[in-house]
Amino acid sequence: MGFFGFLILGLIAGAIAKLILPGKQGGGWFVTLILGVVGALLGGWLGSVLFNRPLEEFFSIQTWLLAIGGSLIVLLIYGLIVGRRRTT
Repeated sequence: MGFFGFLILGLIAGAIAKLILPGKQGGGWFVTLILGVVGALLGGWLGSVLFNRPLEEFFSIQTWLLAIGGSLIVLLIYGLIVGRRRTT
């Protein structure tokens, strides 16, 4: 999958992850893109390490599940960091 494929996958996976997580997460579409791409990369890495299933094709269900799962993890970590910064 190419660079633009990762950008599109990351943007969509980040948006889906934001919809899945309850509450309000900060950041606009650019932050969603960055966190989604980082989440897609994290999901691909975790998939290759844990399940021996890396991100292969754009239209594969396993690619989408790994990217959304990675984006959820990244958004949770981002929420903990930003939420902690706001309260102090």
